[in-house]
Amino acid sequence: MKRILFMPFLQLPSGHHQVADAIIDSLDPSFHCEKIDILNYSYGKIEALVSSIYLKWIHLFPKTYSWIYKKSVFQQIEQDKNYRLYELLFKQFVHKLIFETNPHLIICSHALPSYMLNKLKEKKKLNTPVVNVYTDFFIHTFWGIRHIDYHFVAHANMKTYLLDKGVSEEKIFVTGIPVHPLLQNESSRISQPANGLTCTIMGGSLGVGAIEELVGTLLQSKKITFQILCGKNNRLYTKLKSLGHPRITPLRYISSREEMNELYEKTDLVITKPGGVTISECLMKRIPTFIYHALPGQEEINLDELLKMGLVVKLPHWDEIYDFEGLLLKEVKKLNQLYKNIDGFHAHLSPKTAGELVQEIIHERRSFHGEEGTYRFTGKTRIPGANRT
Repeated sequence: MKRILFMPFLQLPSGHHQVADAIIDSLDPSFHCEKIDILNYSYGKIEALVSSIYLKWIHLFPKTYSWIYKKSVFQQIEQDKNYRLYELLFKQFVHKLIFETNPHLIICSHALPSYMLNKLKEKKKLNTPVVNVYTDFFIHTFWGIRHIDYHFVAHANMKTYLLDKGVSEEKIFVTGIPVHPLLQNESSRISQPANGLTCTIMGGSLGVGAIEELVGTLLQSKKITFQILCGKNNRLYTKLKSLGHPRITPLRYISSREEMNELYEKTDLVITKPGGVTISECLMKRIPTFIYHALPGQEEINLDELLKMGLVVKLPHWDEIYDFEGLLLKEVKKLNQLYKNIDGFHAHLSPKTAGELVQEIIHERRSFHGEEGTYRFTGKTRIPGANRT
């Protein structure tokens, strides 16, 4: 049985976990897949504290978080950087984890494990193939790049960036940010934009952001029905439910992919934050996407990149306008170019999904190295010919 180790970061229901789950669910069930957060594996309960601090930091000091994030990983992105503190904190645990799991393939959906594994490969201490699956629409300096075996990128511009960094073209696949197989079929396009539209509003799985301010602008709506995903924000759900508004339907956190796909199929347009997975799902289903707010750091940069490619629409000054429905209907009438841009995005995607490529990678490695592989990671040395089952 072939073993695949997935390495996200933190236990939050973030895009790093959603992407890993999407690939796992698309693989042949004969593969043994294990998903391990290196922070929880290394330091146990400290992970919950880090997650709590992270969320509070973004909420209370967004400008500070944005400045530190961009300065630490998004300045001088053409240069390779070293993050010695992380090496000190995680090096021994990464060694231990790989020795214990002995995977045939490692898939990183977060930059931290990618950086650590890139360092191990640079020092010839790891022979197991590693795949970077990027969960945003840009690549920052914390990602390990030069010694990583394969790169699954969100769009063609990211491929160009990696080529400029010296990565061989055959190692790069434009897969889009992987979405669950149940969400890959396309929805129909808007045919009557001013008549009975259904709009889904998302605030992320945690229900954070400016979603409450946005809801206050919807009370006068007469032509659009709004479905509002509240994530795990129970207070927001209760507040919306108490309104009893005929055109506002609050929804709790949806974990079922089947239910989420049904929601998308009934949706004419989406209003959301520029989180990588949500945007990718909308792009895959070709649903017009409007951005009302971006969290500091990753989402701000995602928004910049998406606007450059013309793949989303930023709602201008929505919080200053009384007739939000009128603003939205006005923007809906200008969607022809957006559809063309989305078609162009799809034209550059690999014909094979991330899951199909993962299976091919394992097959090619087996064919090249022999059925039982060639090396086993020990944390100190490589043992030629070690058996793998």
